[in-house]
Amino acid sequence: GQDSRRGTFVQRHSVVVDRKTGQEYTPLQNLSDDQGKFLVYDSALSEYAAVGFEYGYSVANSDALVLWEAQFGDFVNGAQSVIDEFISSSEAKWGQRSDVVMLLPHGHEGQGPDHTSGRIERWLQLCAEGSMTVAVPSTPANYFHLLRRHSLDGVQRPLIVFTPKSMLRNKHAVSAVEDFTDDSRFMSVLDDPTNPEPNGVRKILLVSGKLYYELAAEKEKRGATDTAIVRIEQLYPVPDKKLKAALDKYPNAHDIRWVQEEPANQGAWPFYGLFVREKFPERLGGMKRV
Repeated sequence: GQDSRRGTFVQRHSVVVDRKTGQEYTPLQNLSDDQGKFLVYDSALSEYAAVGFEYGYSVANSDALVLWEAQFGDFVNGAQSVIDEFISSSEAKWGQRSDVVMLLPHGHEGQGPDHTSGRIERWLQLCAEGSMTVAVPSTPANYFHLLRRHSLDGVQRPLIVFTPKSMLRNKHAVSAVEDFTDDSRFMSVLDDPTNPEPNGVRKILLVSGKLYYELAAEKEKRGATDTAIVRIEQLYPVPDKKLKAALDKYPNAHDIRWVQEEPANQGAWPFYGLFVREKFPERLGGMKRV
């Protein structure tokens, strides 16, 4: 991205610069003597050219984990033709596979109407037959395991990650060291960590990303023990089994809401409000948006 080394994005301080000497130090390039290469570049302020290059590099070097990050989510708009014609469809059209990663800051955080949006709705409209993974991780460890799974699973399909900037400063959006190092994996659905009594839950809030922390704070403030907040960390492919398991855990919850910051015609609601409601008509047929 345009400012990847300095680190105004999801990853901070990829490159540390001595302000007196100008000497650069890359921490992740200095983990061990036999490690792989970790290279960070500030790309030109041209999304069409930069995203096109990164897509092509990911096709030519399938062993590399190639990530491109927009400074704000809307910065990717200039590369829409690359997204439509290559990233989302090259496998179907030409059998050309890519596992390029797109990191798009997304979230209503006071930066204006455009900077708030990485256009979740556009990406979900382009998804079909498992062609891409679209995710909104809400913890550092889950983000790490998402990238690790993507790098090692051998599937070679694009990964789109929506990454709110405010979680960099959110003291609740943290993970313990063992969450990274123990035998854990990416969790596509995260159940309510407060463990409400299942039979006493009457309402389920389905949510993704940073908005979870705002809902959790309000739930604690109200002492709402009859509500479970379930995070959908992977929007697509829809985690059918894990979502069903989360819903089945609360058999008495008949008020189910999809909660998002975006207007009804944006975000994940156009997809989840139609396609996913049809997949679970008995439980989600009456799901409403908040």
